[in-house]
Amino acid sequence: MSIQWFPGHMALARDKAAETMARVDVVIEVVDARLPEASSNPMIRQLREHRQRPCLKLLNKADLADPAATRAWLEYFSAQKGVTAVALSCKKAGDVARIPGLCQAIAPHRNDGTKPLRMMIMGIPNVGKSTLMNALVKRRVAKVGDEPAVTKTQQSLDLGPHMTITDTPGLMWPKIRYPSDGLMLAASHAVGTNAVIEEEVATFLAEVLLVRYPAMLEARYGFAAAGLDGPAVIEAIAQRRGCHVRGGGLDLEKAALILLRDYRSGALGRISLETPRSREEMLSADATDAAPDSNSTV
Repeated sequence: MSIQWFPGHMALARDKAAETMARVDVVIEVVDARLPEASSNPMIRQLREHRQRPCLKLLNKADLADPAATRAWLEYFSAQKGVTAVALSCKKAGDVARIPGLCQAIAPHRNDGTKPLRMMIMGIPNVGKSTLMNALVKRRVAKVGDEPAVTKTQQSLDLGPHMTITDTPGLMWPKIRYPSDGLMLAASHAVGTNAVIEEEVATFLAEVLLVRYPAMLEARYGFAAAGLDGPAVIEAIAQRRGCHVRGGGLDLEKAALILLRDYRSGALGRISLETPRSREEMLSADATDAAPDSNSTV
């Protein structure tokens, strides 16, 4: 299943973001700590590198992610030029309070009080940008919802006499190259539901959980995970949770939604869908699959 989702308003938002970036000092990129690279828009990296803007990469929802995986990601991102990475939850006031100081540290030329430090929040839909904006200004100025692409326009506000912050709409990119990225994004509710088949997304999620977190599946739903595959996990959840359609058959769509909701809410436990190592393995496998057959005459 190849998932693609690029609503029309995002092309305009991308152009507007490129204009705004020319006037900011620091890009605050918000990603989902459970899938930090899959949820990092390559267009954002291209824009900030073109403008030579430093990046504060916020691994948001860290309270839902596997701590060991998050530590590996922080090391991975911090090794990149121009990037400072931190893990936090934008719902925690203490975490959010650190952000202005972190931005000042990576833009020291704005510490003299003569010109304001100008920050810009960017990221894909539904990773917590609006929650962050509201927490920074300490009032509700950005609409928050459990649906991707709630914010559709930019807004800029002062954080004090020497700081401004600009919130931007969630930006996807025109073509998601790797199918597993699209499935991770769909599982984490970062793409519109009109672009996905929930049962297929849940089956993918179940297969990841079987490999990395089988004990969490067993603890949550009360079945033995050994010997199961993704579709069998959905069936087992349907049986355990009494998901039936009229006539007595299993309601697999309802069971799929249960698994997705439990993952998204954290009810399953602290889960990361990718690590730097799994990412490297995925890219290596993709390169091998894409390589021409050495025996081919074409």
